[in-house]
Amino acid sequence: MFETVHGYTGTARSISAIARDLGLNRRTVAKYARAATWQECVRRIPPRRPTSLDAFLEYFRQRWDEGEHTAKVLHQEIVAKGYRGHYQRVKMAIAPLRRGLPIDTPRERPPSPRQVARWSTTAPSRRGLFAAEALGRLLEHCPELDRTHNLVRQFAAMLDTRDATSLPDWLNNLAASGLPALTGLANAIREDQPAVVQGITTALNSGVNEGKITDLKLQKRIMAGRAVVPLLHQRVILMAHLRRRYP
Repeated sequence: MFETVHGYTGTARSISAIARDLGLNRRTVAKYARAATWQECVRRIPPRRPTSLDAFLEYFRQRWDEGEHTAKVLHQEIVAKGYRGHYQRVKMAIAPLRRGLPIDTPRERPPSPRQVARWSTTAPSRRGLFAAEALGRLLEHCPELDRTHNLVRQFAAMLDTRDATSLPDWLNNLAASGLPALTGLANAIREDQPAVVQGITTALNSGVNEGKITDLKLQKRIMAGRAVVPLLHQRVILMAHLRRRYP
């Protein structure tokens, strides 16, 4: 990312334009552009806090090399040595050993399901560098997610071209995916397939109404208990005016 940002800084493009091209926040691009080396941009990871398991890490390594790979057995053994913690902590502690990593190696925090869903529904050309790389690693290691991602992009292609010709074949692939959630989705779409075809092939939809409802709910949550009716009325009018001005 550091090299990519600095490849842009030699041009006459602004920070905002670079951020739009890379799909990054403007502050992130500015931080990388100001830095002289990539090391200046690395987030400082705080040192790991000591735990009651630290005294048994070497014992875990020894027993693992001896062939004992069961977390419950290891937990029982250290309980006999005075450990009072829960079995799940032992299971998490030896998890790196199952992947061939040192036992005290910090693990990268996995993305949330909401993040992965957002990456999958975003057009590839609009994904940021981090999102594209992280999603690529996930798809490589998870065949089920890879199948889901391909089906999502196929449906997105139908929406982009407003062509529902391939919808029946897509529904068959959805039902044959072997994933219960997608199979249920295929059945639900088949029950209302004419309406789905209409939504794909025409520009008419309920998006305007849904947007107005979302605006009203947002104002209600922001100002609940803190504004009288005239102020809420004025904010709703202002929001509608901004919607018309900036579609």
